Amino acid sequence: QVQLVESGGGLVQAGGSLRLSCAASGLTFSAYVMGWFRQAPGKEREFVTAISWSGGSTFYVDSVKGRFTISRDNAKNTVFLQMNSLKPEDTAVYYCAAGSAGLTRPSHEYNYRGRGTQVTVSS
Repeated sequence: QVQLVESGGGLVQAGGSLRLSCAASGLTFSAYVMGWFRQAPGKEREFVTAISWSGGSTFYVDSVKGRFTISRDNAKNTVFLQMNSLKPEDTAVYYCAAGSAGLTRPSHEYNYRGRGTQVTVSS
């Protein structure tokens, strides 16, 4: 049974930082592209970033470039999202996802998704 469990969310002031983690089990972690998505209240789920199997390639949605960094530790089956210079518009539930379709944006191309962790940025 595949499980993706996010942690590290919380309440932070604008300009602050958070580091999200996603621990994976039940799959060959190093064989999957890992992505982060977010969904704000009343909005559709949005792609944030993804990282390749080896960690050698990443890409980001324009709104987080230069502020967010995705990384992974294949020995620990964990993917991270370092979020700096947070803005109120970053407030959302953040989900990690695992996919075998390659480095891609659409959420439907990811095979598994966690339950999410809430990130709230106050102004």
